[in-house]
Amino acid sequence: MSDVRHVLVLPDRDAAEEVIEAIGDHFAVDDEPRLVRDALAGEDDAEDAQWLVVVEDPEGRLSPVELDDFVADWDGWREEP
Repeated sequence: MSDVRHVLVLPDRDAAEEVIEAIGDHFAVDDEPRLVRDALAGEDDAEDAQWLVVVEDPEGRLSPVELDDFVADWDGWREEP
């Protein structure tokens, strides 16, 4: 087991929720991805936040390149470990 975690960064909550709904259709994920709000440093406004989708991949089966391509459809990216 490699205990891999992928963090997908999205520009807004709507995009992040759409990714969570769609990811199961494109990838074999065992657990429901988690949605996390990441406030930008020094910003007090609730609108100034990135939304993270955390995907657990304990078997290391998900392709980082394919995840990059997938999340790009929502103007997002995969955070490098």
